[in-house]
Amino acid sequence: MIRLEERTRLFWILQVCGWLLFAAVFCLIDGLAGRFTPASIVNYGSAAAAGFFASLLLRLGYKKTKIQDCSVLTLSLVAIGYSILAAILLIALASVLRFPFWGLRAMSAYASPMAYLLRFSRWFIWLLSWSALYLGFTFWHEWASQKERTEKAMALAQVAHLQMLRYRMNPHFLFNALNSIRALITENKAAAKKMLTELSEFLRFSLLSQNYENVPLRDEIESIRHYFTIQKMRYENKLAVSFEVDPAAEDFPIASFLLHPLAENCIKHGMATSPLPLRVQIRVGMQKGDFFVEVGNSGSWVEPVEKKRENSIRTGLGIVRQRLADSYPNRHRLDIAEAGDFVRVRLTIAEENSE
Repeated sequence: MIRLEERTRLFWILQVCGWLLFAAVFCLIDGLAGRFTPASIVNYGSAAAAGFFASLLLRLGYKKTKIQDCSVLTLSLVAIGYSILAAILLIALASVLRFPFWGLRAMSAYASPMAYLLRFSRWFIWLLSWSALYLGFTFWHEWASQKERTEKAMALAQVAHLQMLRYRMNPHFLFNALNSIRALITENKAAAKKMLTELSEFLRFSLLSQNYENVPLRDEIESIRHYFTIQKMRYENKLAVSFEVDPAAEDFPIASFLLHPLAENCIKHGMATSPLPLRVQIRVGMQKGDFFVEVGNSGSWVEPVEKKRENSIRTGLGIVRQRLADSYPNRHRLDIAEAGDFVRVRLTIAEENSE
């Protein structure tokens, strides 16, 4: 986006070069037609100088008018009115500038009404064209600035929204882990040390991933491994976890911390509905170019408390749905299937260029 000082500098460059080019082109035309004389330089130079100052007054008028608040019809009438006044002023100013060279002959524009009207119409068209260019650039710049401000606001809102979703995640996991570590300190210091290490690695990823919208899948899976290692140390033989990760999917960029609610749901609902040991299976891979992750656990499906609001962000799946909608609009699926004593949640993300 062009900053204000750059925009002002660009205006003056175009203003000066444009009117110099105006004079040069007409001198060139006279030269090609074989009628170029020193008087041509005076004639077109004074016209360019008068046009330069008249267009500056036009610019001042548009700045005072608050053109951003005008309708198209109002702005068109304003541009026509200002261009008429500027054309009248320009003809008078050009005559004054030529007077030292030609004396009374400089007033030839006023020799007859027809001569004046002819010269006035030419200048009116030139100044109206200048107005169209100036107004077009001004409105384009305002539109681009507004678009940039909107995109920045949306980006900030997205970051705030993702932070809110993170803070809605179950905080009991951290408290339970710390309580388990406290209990293990007196019973098994080595196990307590290992559990503390796993927890610190999990929290490190959680904190660092806040700085990134996407992370490689391998990092996300590593975080899930730390999570389940901690839970395994808590529940011991009551929990069995298996991973099946396709190496081809490890570099896939995935929204950070997207899979954690699915892992958390396995423990939260699985422990309440499954015969022990609770079995958790995580499969990740690529299928026809699309990425998929499947998180399953033994037990039965538990409807969210707010099942009438399927996209509620107060549930783990609601968080995942919201993150998917924000990060992968129109190219994701979230399927839930219950077969026998197993519940599976399958998340599929299509390639970005897929329809």
